Amino acid sequence: MENASSAQSAIQSGRIRVLKEGSGPSDRAVGPVVYWMFRDQRLNDNWALIHAVDQANKANVPVAVAFNLFDQFLGAKARQLGFMLRGLQQLHRDGEAVETIPNFIKECGASLLVTDFSPLREVRGWKEEICKRVGDLVSIHEVDAHNIVPLWVASEKLEYSARTIRGKINKLLPEYLIDFPKLGPPNRKWPTSNHSVDWENLITAVVRKGAEVPELEWCEPGEHAAREVLMGSKNGFLTKRLKNYSTDRNNPLKPKALSGLSPYLHFGQISVQRCALEARNVKKLCPKAVDTFLEELIVRRELADNFCFYQPQYDSLQGAWEWARKTLMDHASDKREHIYSREQLEKAQTADPLWNASQLEMVHYGKMHGFMRMYWAKKILEWTSGPEDALAISIYLNDKYEIDGRDPNGYVGCMWSICGVHDQGWQERPVFGKIRYMNYAGCKRKFDVDGYIAYVKRLVGEVKKRKAETLLNEKKKELCI
Repeated sequence: MENASSAQSAIQSGRIRVLKEGSGPSDRAVGPVVYWMFRDQRLNDNWALIHAVDQANKANVPVAVAFNLFDQFLGAKARQLGFMLRGLQQLHRDGEAVETIPNFIKECGASLLVTDFSPLREVRGWKEEICKRVGDLVSIHEVDAHNIVPLWVASEKLEYSARTIRGKINKLLPEYLIDFPKLGPPNRKWPTSNHSVDWENLITAVVRKGAEVPELEWCEPGEHAAREVLMGSKNGFLTKRLKNYSTDRNNPLKPKALSGLSPYLHFGQISVQRCALEARNVKKLCPKAVDTFLEELIVRRELADNFCFYQPQYDSLQGAWEWARKTLMDHASDKREHIYSREQLEKAQTADPLWNASQLEMVHYGKMHGFMRMYWAKKILEWTSGPEDALAISIYLNDKYEIDGRDPNGYVGCMWSICGVHDQGWQERPVFGKIRYMNYAGCKRKFDVDGYIAYVKRLVGEVKKRKAETLLNEKKKELCI
């Protein structure tokens, strides 16, 4: 892999990696450019799309955006797939990426494939396979349009913690945290095609297939909705809610204090860089809140990508540091007060009403408060037969129910809570060993636990009521037909 200094792009060469260099005579006709959109599902503020259009215009060839629907990706259900599909601008092919992307490139005679960057092993595997399957003449460029400082530029190794990566990122921000160039239209239009997407039937089929975890009503998908959450005049984070972020973000009873951007950031419906640029513009109004937000948005997010990219076993006990593995295994056979099965945990059938509330918030609302995610995962460690089991269950539940599941942040969150990743050793105790401990009494000191349990009960009641009304209306429609 190399940085694409030879790519002659309108974007910084450090943002591009050449996965495959096409070969062939220089006098051959140059084919179109295909941008395989995956992690960054937006038209605005998208470095990968900017690079694709720029390269197409330089060669005077058309550019196409291809999206490959993975309706089985890491257990995604209606909740995640419905949100993704409703937010997508274009979809060109259906099936397996390792088959359809090379086939599409061959069909249209493309000479360059531009792809999004993702640190997850499944996506990296697909790209390796695609590099083998496309013709010798095709070049493949990977663009990190997700991180502000491209992952491979920020650090060339696995970082130990936020402390070790922060300085590296901050040093590079002046170079990379810049305004986006205006994306003009491609010089050459793609030849018209009769292939159109039946969005209604496609979404209906995918949502029906994943109906076990239904879609959410509170979170509207798409670029426009994402921009509203960031900067809307009614309830935008930077315009209306920013001042309380640094003081209230760890209080589960004040969810409005959080940015609410994670679903949009996960699906790439808004650029992290756009969020950071806009936050920087209002720093004078709330300096502490903006600094706290930028730490979470940039340093913590990029640290999660760093972990998943440089640690192949990012979702396993083998991916923990040696001290953490040792302490967990030393205490794996410790007596536990409770042992719950995955099914019991999924149904929130534990003796802890606070934990049950957090699980129900995730199942029905699709989003557990960040502070509760830590408590939730640590209790799973306490209540299962061993750390491997705890990690597998926490990742399974997170990926199944969280709207922003199947994400480096989610894997690192579970690894931090259960395996001490990006943390340090603490006072040794049963079951946890030297892993940081959290308990019910500590939560009671921090916030109104009973208030949170009552809040979730109301939330779940409202969701169930709306679901029942929807089912009733559907039945009425069927009777009318």
